[in-house]
Amino acid sequence: MYSLPEYKEADHRVVVDFMKEHPFVFLSGTNADGKPVATQLPVLIEEREGKIILHGHLMKQTDHHKAFVHNDNALAVFTGPHTYVSASLYTDKHTGSTWNYMSVHAAGKIKFLGDEALLDLLTKLTEHFENNPYSPSLVKDLPKEYMDRLMKAILAFEIEVTSLENVFKLSQNRDEQSYDAIIDHLRSKGGDPALIASEMEKRRSQLFKTALPQ
Repeated sequence: MYSLPEYKEADHRVVVDFMKEHPFVFLSGTNADGKPVATQLPVLIEEREGKIILHGHLMKQTDHHKAFVHNDNALAVFTGPHTYVSASLYTDKHTGSTWNYMSVHAAGKIKFLGDEALLDLLTKLTEHFENNPYSPSLVKDLPKEYMDRLMKAILAFEIEVTSLENVFKLSQNRDEQSYDAIIDHLRSKGGDPALIASEMEKRRSQLFKTALPQ
């Protein structure tokens, strides 16, 4: 991970909230031969007794399932909006351009669970992402035959996070004039750039005393 102090988010609550807002993670590990494997999947994030637990499921007998059976070390990467930042926006324009982004790396050991835990996970996962108690696609409304067939193909897992690192790289190393120029430019572009601009605006008062012009 790109690890410089000025790009670290010190507020643990902000980091956890970011994870909950971006739950579609990049889950990676290595197999018995040391070959890297990865998959992308949604997770539920549980805070319990001061610990963070990630809950999810993956397909049986895939490369990542087999890898985690042999090596239970796992890394879940949470990513958010990101954007190119041109050095033409800096007061010193003869320097390197860069990329602004936010990312959280959650590492721990993966543990596979049984059928009861899998059914509970699928129920909670669907309820959470459907976010509609009247949805016809909730687990409780699905045919038993379908659920039995589905559950034979997948495994529930949990990861107790033992290492949590983050990079919130948002031009914190720039002077005030450059910072404001970056915000104005990114805001005008919409999409991910505008989202990065919004995150920069939230942090501006922590970096500079001057209020941003309205």
